[in-house]
This record gives sequence, C-alpha cells and structure tokens, in this order.
Amino acid sequence: MIPAVTLITILALFVFLIVFYLIRTVLDFQKKKLEAKNREVTQVGFVVDTFHDLVSKLKEKERELEDLRKNAEERAGSVEMYNEDILQSVPSGVVSFDQESRITKMNAAAEHILEMKESDVLVKECREVFRNPITELIERRETVERAEVSYLTGSGKRIWLGLNVSPLKDSKVRDIGQLLVFTDLTELKAFQSQKDLRDRLSTLGEMSAGIAHELRNPLAVISGYTKMLSKKVEDSMKPAVESIAKEVTVMDRIITDFLSFAKPTDLIVSRVDLQDLLEGCLSSLEDISGGVQTSVSITMLPKIHADEVLLRQACTNLLQNAIESMPDGGELKINGFMDDHICIFISDTGHGIPENIRDKIFLPFYTTKERGTGLGLAIVHKIVVSHGGDTKVDTADKGTTFTIRFPKKLLVS
Repeated sequence: MIPAVTLITILALFVFLIVFYLIRTVLDFQKKKLEAKNREVTQVGFVVDTFHDLVSKLKEKERELEDLRKNAEERAGSVEMYNEDILQSVPSGVVSFDQESRITKMNAAAEHILEMKESDVLVKECREVFRNPITELIERRETVERAEVSYLTGSGKRIWLGLNVSPLKDSKVRDIGQLLVFTDLTELKAFQSQKDLRDRLSTLGEMSAGIAHELRNPLAVISGYTKMLSKKVEDSMKPAVESIAKEVTVMDRIITDFLSFAKPTDLIVSRVDLQDLLEGCLSSLEDISGGVQTSVSITMLPKIHADEVLLRQACTNLLQNAIESMPDGGELKINGFMDDHICIFISDTGHGIPENIRDKIFLPFYTTKERGTGLGLAIVHKIVVSHGGDTKVDTADKGTTFTIRFPKKLLVS
C-alpha cells in the first residue's frame, strides 16, 4: 500500500500543477488580449500618424500654392505695370476704344498732343470728345494703316497728325474695340513748308532780279520824259502828267523791292540789342498806329550777333502789317523770351488771315492789299532765314501772331 503521506504529496502536487496550468492559461489569455489590444492601438496610431502626416503635407502644399499664387499675382502686376510704363513713355499718342466707341485708355502723349486729360474723357463716346476727321475714322470702324490729317484741338490750335486705326484684340484674338495711334507732325510739316518755301523763294528771286533789271531801264526813260513833259505841257494837262509820275514812282518802289528780295543777303554782323531794336521800330510807326494800343514785354530779350539794318526792316514790316490789320483800332502785343531759341512774338487783334491763303502769305508777289507788292512778308522770311531762324504764323478769324525764332548761336557771349 502507498503510504498516506506519499499519497497526499502526490495529490498536492497534482493540484498545484492544475492551478499552475490554470494560472498560466489565464496569463496567456491576458497576454494575448493585451497583445491584440496593443496591435489595435498600434494600427490606430499608424492611421492617426498617417492622417497627421497627410494633413501636414496638405498644409505645406497649400502654403506652396499660396506662394505661387502671390508670385503669379506679383508677376502679373509687374507685367501690367511694365506695360503701363511703356504705354505712358512712348512719344506717340495712344487712345483705345471699346466696341461702343467709348474711350477706355489714353496715354500721356495723347493728353499732351490733344490738350486733354484722360480722367475727363474716360468712358465717354468718341463723338463727345473728338472732332472730325478722327470721329469719322473711328465710327467707320475701318483699319487705317497710314493717314495724315489736320485736326483742331479744344483750344483752337491747328495741328497735323500722322495716325493709324487698327482693331483692338484680347488674348483670344477677339475684337474688343479699336486702337488709335498717332504722332504730332506739326513741327515736321512746318519744317517741310519752310523748306519748300525757301526753294520757291530762291527760284522766284532769280526771276525777279532779271525782271527788275529789264524794267528799270525803260522805267528810267519814262520817268525822264515825264519830267520833260511836265515842263512843256499846258496847265490843263499837268494833272495827267503828275499821275503818270506818281505811277512811275510806285513802279520804281516795286522794282526796288524786287531787287531787295532778289539780291543775295550778305549779312553785316554787329552787336544788336533786340529790345532797343523793337522799341525803335515801334517808335517809327507811331504816325500810323492811330487807335492801336500797344503792350510790350521784351525785357528778357538778349543781345545777339546779327545784321541790324535787315532785322529792323523785317520787324518794321511785321509791325506795320499788324497795325494795318486793325484800321478801327485794337491791341498790338510784342513779347519776347528765350528758351531753346530766341523768340519774338508780334500779335494783333485784327481781322486775321483766311485759312485758304495762310500757306501763301510768305510767297513773293502775293498780296490782298490794293497797293501792295506782295514782297513784305517774303523779305521778312528771307531775312530771318539768312540768320538761321524761322518764321511761323498762327491766326484765327480774329487776331494773328507772327513768331520769329533765332538760334542761340547768335547770342553775344
């Protein structure tokens, strides 16, 4: 028989093993449960970490996109500003119109040439702002590659414009309006006119010299016979002889003017005080000035190297013409100053010069006066040109201004 002690020991050992197994089973179960839970936590953490990482990357991309947007806006603003700088810097006038011929843009050159402000004309229709022929060109909506037109500004100034009209298109090449681009040709036209006039005067001068010499000889014979006849005719015939003598005197004056115009201008240069010269010319015409009021502002005129006799003749001719254009009285203004040139302005409030003869007034033998030779202004032009200067006339229905400009090289140092 197995002793009782041994049996109890075996039984206790068996129980211990069972309990140990149960405890181990429970512990294994708890461990597996904990491991499962840890795996679940790890997966959730992975998802959360991945989500945060994605959010972080999205925010980074959003910041990059925002930076790109800002850079794009800055570049677009820079390009727009650059285009605006170019538009405002070009010397040609630029005006844009929409499809309804309303003004949408005007650059600085256009403002200067047309004597208007962009802020005053924006969104206004073409006809409200411009005169013909610009209005006609815009409203016809035709492409004009090159045209030269005479245009009257708001102040009444007559200018010459070289212009073209073209369709205005957007980035998709769709018509969104019209574009008017123009250049002020006024100075160029004046220069060309002066050149043409010099060429014509040169040719006419040569002809005049020949004619004057051919006429002077027989005129001298007629004058001599007239004087002899006046001593021998009866008293009843003397008025007729005197009339012949007067006409001979007139013809002799015309021939003298012809010769003065035709002969080469050899300048006898000396120091000339323009202020004293003009005041002297004005004083010499006091007898014919009548009811003409005079305003003189010439204190800024300098001394120059010039032919005093010829300049006096030219200025006297201009002053006399101004006074004769105001038979019922008026105002004569003489102004002078110096900028890029030495400028003299002689203005009157007379009847003005009709537009159809303005291009002819400096031509020899052209006159609207009954007893004029038509050489006064031609001689003025010749004298001024011989000093390296130029002459210009601005006139309206009432009032005329003659401008004489001399180069600074004539200044007395």
